Amino acid sequence: MKKYINKILFLLTFTALFVACEEDDVVVINDNVTTVVSLSEANVVLEEAMATQNALTVRWDVPDFGFNAAAEYNILIDAAGNDFQSAQSIDGGETMVDNKFQKDFTHEQLNKYLLNLGAEPGEEGNFELKVDIVLSNHYKEASAPAALAATAYSSVLDLTTSWGVVGSATPNGWGDGPDTPFFKTSEPGINVAYINMVDGEWKIRQDNAWDLNYGSEDGVNLVKDGANIAVDAGTYKITFDENNLTYTIETYSWGLVGDATEFGWDPPDVSLVYDSCSDTWRADVKLTEGKWKIRQNEDWAVNYGSDAADGNLQQNGADIAVTPGYYHVIVDFNNLTYSIEATDVYGVVGSGYNDWGAAGPDFAFTPDYCNEGIYYANNVTLLDGMIKFRVNNDWGVNYGDTGLDGILEAGGDDIPSTAGTYDIMLDFSNPSVPTYTLTAK
Repeated sequence: MKKYINKILFLLTFTALFVACEEDDVVVINDNVTTVVSLSEANVVLEEAMATQNALTVRWDVPDFGFNAAAEYNILIDAAGNDFQSAQSIDGGETMVDNKFQKDFTHEQLNKYLLNLGAEPGEEGNFELKVDIVLSNHYKEASAPAALAATAYSSVLDLTTSWGVVGSATPNGWGDGPDTPFFKTSEPGINVAYINMVDGEWKIRQDNAWDLNYGSEDGVNLVKDGANIAVDAGTYKITFDENNLTYTIETYSWGLVGDATEFGWDPPDVSLVYDSCSDTWRADVKLTEGKWKIRQNEDWAVNYGSDAADGNLQQNGADIAVTPGYYHVIVDFNNLTYSIEATDVYGVVGSGYNDWGAAGPDFAFTPDYCNEGIYYANNVTLLDGMIKFRVNNDWGVNYGDTGLDGILEAGGDDIPSTAGTYDIMLDFSNPSVPTYTLTAK
């Protein structure tokens, strides 16, 4: 059956009390409007080393609507056999080559979509792509699906080791929680840990257990079951030489400084957190109108700016200007680059923390950079009262717990808090059922 779109054109004249109405214009759409999709490759092996190079081009014919129509095109990709129930949707754009529309995907872009669909890195998977043709809210057609075999790569580094730091000086004490981890470096057997310590003692052990642990008598050499190592409060980098059983410990931190930050040009700096899954340093931070730089150990001896504000860092480089907002900052010291982009920052608010914002900003969560959708706020001092979680110190987006069942609801009920120190985790990995946990210290 042919489909009709009726347009009624009303023409108003300026003669007194007279309205003229033209007859309806009828536009006829051809039967079975569709398009044919073709792929530049039927089998794609994605490679991180080729991240910015083209991996796949999707082409489709211009549909014959029977009239000149301005349609929108969306490319859908899903696992084969899933009937596009969990499809990733991508704007098809308007690029036309040789009278066909086309959309190019780099290795990085296509890899992201496949991973979001649950692709196993290194294993070939079967997928389907189709093009949705959208003329209006009431008219949409789709092409037949095209098959794609593709192998994704893992975009996450695995620098984990079986070693960790334990002790009264560490955040989790003598085994009250997981040890602070050591990470691999580019040198085999040389591992590093980045850790905030209090006055106390520490040791190195394997697998969060005491079967194999190391201490030291001389501050250099490690001895199995050796003496605890004393330390003063501070932020440190511990280097563990697994090959020669030696270690070094040095004051070490990176932070953001400047009049755009909360603390200005003087300490404390805004701490950058090490991300072992990308070997970068990151911060989610509120910045005001002003400038910022990066420096080591809250001191100007080692600092970085950007002379051209182009994402490249230079030692002692120029201050970097920024407009007000909440930002995700990534710093790569291996390649001396940085990126800064707008983000949302979750926080703890309530009578149980900051008098619903009247007594200061919310306690900010830090994303788990290795696990998307996970956020943590450690060592939060709460009072007897109520709390909620909100975004960017604003009530536009906030979460509570209606029913106190551990499941978060947008605009949900306040959550009772009992005085004490807590680690809090938000889990948005399943956006339809977000959850939270409060763990007393």
